[in-house]
Amino acid sequence: MNKKEPIWTKPFISLFSTNFTIFIIFYGLVSVLPLYATDILSRSDEDAGLLMTIFLISAIIMRPFTGKLLDIAGKRKMLWISLFFYLVCTVLYYFIEPFSILLVLRFVQGIWFSIVTTASGSLAADNIPVSRRGAGLGYFTMSTNLAVVVGPFIALTVVQYFSYDALFLTMSILLVFGALTSLFIPAENKPAVPPAKTKMTWNDLFEKKAVPVALIASLVAFSYASILSYLSIYSQEKEVLHLTSSFFAVFAAVMLLTRPFTGRIFDEKGPKYIVIPGLVSFIIGLILLAYMNSPFMFLLSGAFIGLGYGAVVPSFQTLAIQSTKNERSGYATATFFTLFDTGLAIGSYVLGIIATQLGYQILYLVSSVIIAVTLVIFILRQRKTQRPD
Repeated sequence: MNKKEPIWTKPFISLFSTNFTIFIIFYGLVSVLPLYATDILSRSDEDAGLLMTIFLISAIIMRPFTGKLLDIAGKRKMLWISLFFYLVCTVLYYFIEPFSILLVLRFVQGIWFSIVTTASGSLAADNIPVSRRGAGLGYFTMSTNLAVVVGPFIALTVVQYFSYDALFLTMSILLVFGALTSLFIPAENKPAVPPAKTKMTWNDLFEKKAVPVALIASLVAFSYASILSYLSIYSQEKEVLHLTSSFFAVFAAVMLLTRPFTGRIFDEKGPKYIVIPGLVSFIIGLILLAYMNSPFMFLLSGAFIGLGYGAVVPSFQTLAIQSTKNERSGYATATFFTLFDTGLAIGSYVLGIIATQLGYQILYLVSSVIIAVTLVIFILRQRKTQRPD
């Protein structure tokens, strides 16, 4: 029997650590900047929401161009450059107070966030053995999933016991660590570069082969916006706000425990054996959340949603990258995140309207219906792609 090629190599561990710190800063700031805007800057709730919206808008605008940018300048070089400017933006939070300038800073940081995450994801795909890409990208995505818990936990703890200035310094120090770990990433083996084109085409912005999978993933992102944007408000309404951090802890723990199995099954048996059960688990979790009436039910919903999200999102990202050639991995990664971020941004807005008009129970039921539609679309697509000629 042939020995499996290793996933946890020095370059992969370096990229995992770097990506982990990038998303700690992202999720940490997402969790506290609305409080910073309302409590310190005396802004309205609507203004506080702008801090997330403006960040996503710039990331979505920039994302289609990142594949071409990585192709021209090199993935490792752009990772280092974007890490530096992402760090500069993080440090600047310490010095900036006017809300209008803070919005500009969020917009600029969103640009560098889109580049740095595309570069790290693309480099990770390049440094994973092709035969184990499903498992490898699943492990890599865990760096993001863990940051969902660690980022808000660090941010809220520092703000509670110290200050916002201490938080901005802490985030900056963490990102310095992430930047240092990126220095261990080897240069990529680039193929011979064709003559430069003066005209930009669709292929310079998107990887068309990755679009169908990325569109399906955007529906998952649309529904996940109900967790990312509104869970704290809903839990406060249900008088379990103190358990919100525990919800995400359960969410992360389930992903950690199941990741080795889901990645291996994806590689050995195929995506449908992971994606279909994952979507079903996601639906169950959202329905449990909609009808949640006890702390146990709240945490149980977190387990089902964590299992579903942790199985589905890495699988779709892997399918997007596998849909094209290795040298187009940067474009495929950029395409995936462009549509995923778009789904997240639209979901945050549309589901907010639903919550305001119909309540949070309906919001989570609608989210479960969207995932059910995603399940049907995926099954139909699988049947179409597997149909013999």
